[in-house]
Amino acid sequence: MSPSICPRPQIQSVAFTCRDAERSAAFFCDSLGFTLLGQDCIQGGAEAALLGLGQGQLRRLRLGVGQERLDLLQVLDPGAGQRPGRAIPPESRSCDLWFQHLCLVTPDLETLHGHLQPLLANGSLTAVSEAPQRLPDWNTAAAGIRAFKFRDADGHNLELLQFPAGKGDGRWHQPCPGPLPRLLGIDHSAIAIADTARSRAFYAAVLGLEALPSGDNSGPEQDRLDGLRETRVTITPLRCPQGMGIETLDYQPPNRGRPMPADQALQDLAHWHIRLAVSDLDPVAAQVAAYGGQLLSAGVLDLGEALPPWQRGLRLADPDGHELIVLE
Repeated sequence: MSPSICPRPQIQSVAFTCRDAERSAAFFCDSLGFTLLGQDCIQGGAEAALLGLGQGQLRRLRLGVGQERLDLLQVLDPGAGQRPGRAIPPESRSCDLWFQHLCLVTPDLETLHGHLQPLLANGSLTAVSEAPQRLPDWNTAAAGIRAFKFRDADGHNLELLQFPAGKGDGRWHQPCPGPLPRLLGIDHSAIAIADTARSRAFYAAVLGLEALPSGDNSGPEQDRLDGLRETRVTITPLRCPQGMGIETLDYQPPNRGRPMPADQALQDLAHWHIRLAVSDLDPVAAQVAAYGGQLLSAGVLDLGEALPPWQRGLRLADPDGHELIVLE
């Protein structure tokens, strides 16, 4: 692993673009137990420029679950000269490089899956997995993990996951308050990638995440979980010192996915970004290109009073095009 040049990174939130942020918030809050923390509008200015729509008008609903935060973005007007947003391609697969999901941890997957059955049956949600799957005992790193993958009304991918005893953070084994077992928090956001070594180097050297040992998942359980055939995927956890992390998914033939569209933008429903706080933006900006990434903002931006307590920000893409907003 390349040495970190960016100490103490922490993920502040994950965001994606919605067709109707209120509708999406209602699902996350009513069906999964998220809490609405607040909402605001972004109309031009420094934060809009950081997000890539300098003259745009956006609505943001801020949700929380456990220690983590999810931002739901709705682009009300992309601004002069910007094209309209696009839907997520209906034939999208887990191996396509625009794929990203949230891993939502529950203490009782069977009960929560049953709670979602009416929404799956009426088409409000779309199942990716055939049913909840238990990962096999031969897969030592993942043995006993139970998971179910599905898409929300806009096509965003979500994973419900239950850790067995002895695996995962200690907080994933705490009782869940309330009459219905729902969610304890977000363990990670997973992204599809094309090259494990390249992504490990980028996230470790540029952003300071710890790249843990990779593992390979395969077999009928993984096929049923991912909605693919002959699945072989190399999975690499990338962790911050505290809180949620990132997980890279490197699917092997015959499930090599399509590249992210070069013009994918904030107004598209396939847009996600991870907001990450670091102690010093300058070395991040200096190293992005050397590790295969791309600066998307015009260098490091002065945020003024737009996003307290953050003073400076940077928008970049990793080697596969996944966006990150990095703040100092």
